[in-house]
Amino acid sequence: MELISSAERNRLFETFEQDAFHLELRDDYTVPNEESPFTKWLSGEPDDLQWFEPWARDMRRVTADGRTVRRVRVVTQPHSPYIQWEHGLTDGNEEAGEDIRWLPRHLLPSDLHLPMGGSDWWLFDDRLLAVGHFDHEGRVLGSELIEDAAAVQECIRVRDLLWAMAIPHAEYKP
Repeated sequence: MELISSAERNRLFETFEQDAFHLELRDDYTVPNEESPFTKWLSGEPDDLQWFEPWARDMRRVTADGRTVRRVRVVTQPHSPYIQWEHGLTDGNEEAGEDIRWLPRHLLPSDLHLPMGGSDWWLFDDRLLAVGHFDHEGRVLGSELIEDAAAVQECIRVRDLLWAMAIPHAEYKP
């Protein structure tokens, strides 16, 4: 299996045409550019969000072009500290043009089989998957690109189901 870096995956935002969708299934992420801001938050220190600005700038540009960027975050309740921190930052994602919804894990249908082995994934234009891979400590190893039609169709089905069930960020009260 060949993995691409997060930077290489982020370049897919330059080429997608209509819709990018992210299914987030983890309650904790160890993302290098977030470690310091998350640690600051844990200790009650203010955050100037400079680390977030490149992403927000890219999302403003992408969504100004009429493309959509959506996420469903499946989360355990009560929330982990990471999810509490992430929830507090989500207004910034939405101000940049993303549409984010939350789905408490206990509301997932009991018979739902999550595709891609239960890993997070981005789906671009209903044709290309970037499946996240993590090490045993939760650090991002990279993304695997998949264009297999059956895998893509299963992810579309799950995306549509979870999107309809999930709660828009403005309405989600943890």
